[in-house]
Amino acid sequence: MLAGTFFNRNPGTWKMLTVAMCMALLGCLQAQEPQGHVSVILLGATGDLAKKYLWQGLFQLYLDEAGKGNSFSFHGAALTAPEQGQGLMAKALESLSCPKDMAPSHCAERKDQFLRLSQYRQLKTTEDYRALSKDIEAQIQHEGLREAGRIFYFSVPPFAYADIARNINSSCRPGPGTWLRVVLEKPFGHDHLSAQQLATELRSFFQEEEMYRVDHYLGKQAVAQILPFRDQNRKALDGLWNRHHVERVEIVVKESVDAAGRTSFYEEYGVIRDILQNHLTEILTLVAMELPDDISNAEAVLRHKLQVFQALRGLQKGSAIVGQYQTYSEQVRRELQKPDSFHSLTPTFAVDERVGYVRVLFKNRAYCVQSEKHWAVEQSQCLPRQIVFHIGHGDLGGPAVLVSRNLFRPSLPSESWMEMEDRPGLRLFGRPLSDYYAYSPVTERDAYSILLAHIFHCRKDSFITTENLLASWVFWTPVLDSLAHEVPRLYPGGAENGHLLDFEFSGGQLSFSQQQLEQLVPGPGSVPVPSAFQVLRAKYRESPLISAWPEELISKLADDIEATAVRAVQRFGEFHLALSGGSSPVALFQQLAMGHYSFPWAHTHLWLVDERCVPLSDPESNFQGLQAHLLQHIRVPYYNIHPMPVHLHQRLCAEEDQGTQIYAREISALVTNSSFDLVLLGMGTDGHTASLFPQSPAGLDGEQLVVLTKSPFRPHHRMSLSLPLINRAKKVAVLVMGRMKREITLLVSRVGHEPRKWPISGVLPTSGQLVWYMDYEAFLG
Repeated sequence: MLAGTFFNRNPGTWKMLTVAMCMALLGCLQAQEPQGHVSVILLGATGDLAKKYLWQGLFQLYLDEAGKGNSFSFHGAALTAPEQGQGLMAKALESLSCPKDMAPSHCAERKDQFLRLSQYRQLKTTEDYRALSKDIEAQIQHEGLREAGRIFYFSVPPFAYADIARNINSSCRPGPGTWLRVVLEKPFGHDHLSAQQLATELRSFFQEEEMYRVDHYLGKQAVAQILPFRDQNRKALDGLWNRHHVERVEIVVKESVDAAGRTSFYEEYGVIRDILQNHLTEILTLVAMELPDDISNAEAVLRHKLQVFQALRGLQKGSAIVGQYQTYSEQVRRELQKPDSFHSLTPTFAVDERVGYVRVLFKNRAYCVQSEKHWAVEQSQCLPRQIVFHIGHGDLGGPAVLVSRNLFRPSLPSESWMEMEDRPGLRLFGRPLSDYYAYSPVTERDAYSILLAHIFHCRKDSFITTENLLASWVFWTPVLDSLAHEVPRLYPGGAENGHLLDFEFSGGQLSFSQQQLEQLVPGPGSVPVPSAFQVLRAKYRESPLISAWPEELISKLADDIEATAVRAVQRFGEFHLALSGGSSPVALFQQLAMGHYSFPWAHTHLWLVDERCVPLSDPESNFQGLQAHLLQHIRVPYYNIHPMPVHLHQRLCAEEDQGTQIYAREISALVTNSSFDLVLLGMGTDGHTASLFPQSPAGLDGEQLVVLTKSPFRPHHRMSLSLPLINRAKKVAVLVMGRMKREITLLVSRVGHEPRKWPISGVLPTSGQLVWYMDYEAFLG
């Protein structure tokens, strides 16, 4: 039904898919004709990827396919001049290795053959590509061979794709009756628009069936086993593999190495584009897609993958958390010659151990009365029930498939997967290895070797199509844009991280479990501007301090208020927010009204911290300011709005009208323990806060929750929450803005607990948190 709906709405996509699949089938049928000579051209032959993986993968391809009616020539190509390039390529080829079961003498013989078939050439101009094509044709004619096709592997940066593609198309295409396969390495764009532009450009030179976009995770054995495992175990999984029975799915890739030597790439792309948008998203589609009837049908698999993207909820800023290891900015400054003041916002999260896995954890509603020592592993429903596709590294050290014994005994192909022997003492996801049916590959193979074999045999199901690529970018681009100026949490890396990177998922929002102290400080450039500020840690009066230019500060405070609101509503069903008046919060009110559409206003109660004794319609009324800048722009139930009762019986703040007692009773009735979830305060130039003023005892101590006070400023009569009530709050935020506040900020930083002189010094929540928000001028002058 989903497929029908999607393609009915998007007939162009269906037509494009059908044409692409038909052309791909034609190309593969050609490939199944009598074999011939294959020329492999590796562009970027002296680069890191080629040295680490690609030459070894090509050697494995030669070992597997030579002698089966196929002949090969391997052309390593780069921009480097021939003499230097040949030396670099020879060095890269020194590390070639044979399978463990191959005799050393046979290995040496095959390596020697491969090296004789491999040559370096400089490919820089159109003439270079034309000369390459002529040399290939001359070799084929001289040796009496039939050309089967050519493989061009683009192990080069994407900015070079267009020129190379143009030269291949115009000067180095094989003739009629042969095939062309062009292999492209990520990144495939920087966002949806750039990916679309790159796809359009490449399509002007190549047909869709000629392009193989590599995501090497699809060649990893555990990842490649996800769909076959689901298919071979349909009977056991049909009733389980759904949202009613799956508690959560964890798709995790962690590294222990940092980005040293790659900071230029990371500064442009970051960890989300490097890992999440491609590798982990592909894994997500394999886990989440509806299983087609025939998983060998590449068209059906692609169609079901696209349906996953249609079904996914959109990502927002709150859908992600970002981190950066502490020495990263220093590495960037050193490698990219940045000034000492430079601080990067590039996320690297997380570096602590090297491991990758997909863990499907099933819900467990059982409770076992007997103690755990009596639980039978294969029968007890109290033990965790999980399926793990272990991608590599970690304690297991390699790929594996694990299924809890209290689920079912899985079926895996015996020719390629075997049961693992128990390893006493090894625990995985809280349980000993013996708790699982555990399988590992009969022969471990490198991902690139597997993918190069698939390219040679025209198997396109392990590669990224244009539609798949653009659907992924549509999904990821919004959150990437929203995180562009987000400051990542700094972490030391390794065991020192402790619980710093632990996070919680609730109500569609991600947040770190532990709060981190923050301060926004100047970044690069001699003249500070708002966009030049980054986040570090600081304290003010022993409490967390956040300091920034006004725009960033207000944005940060608004984000924090929304996060607090979401958590309160999730836990208690409502959020009680007490707001101060005056000019400082106006920008905050406007930000909350216009920029926070997911704020849980329907469950929010709005209270006033203080009020001037004027009619609520008076321009000087704090409530009137709240109404003008916030209330009229949001949808909050009228019965959740609680103005202070300063105007009763046509009188203003008359003691006999008992307005303070009325407000106190309302707070006691609606706010649990009279403890607001968040109280927003300001600080006056004389150290006053709320309407609690120096040299005035009213509201500084005692039992009263709400008091009448006198201000040295007009209008003199005020109503205010008392200091004891404010200090009952779960969180208090103090907003201080403007150069005029610099002197009192400095003074208050030095004084102790002296609320009669400086009422703000008495603000210290009994069991809650106090956070100071100061703009750059108030904090530094």
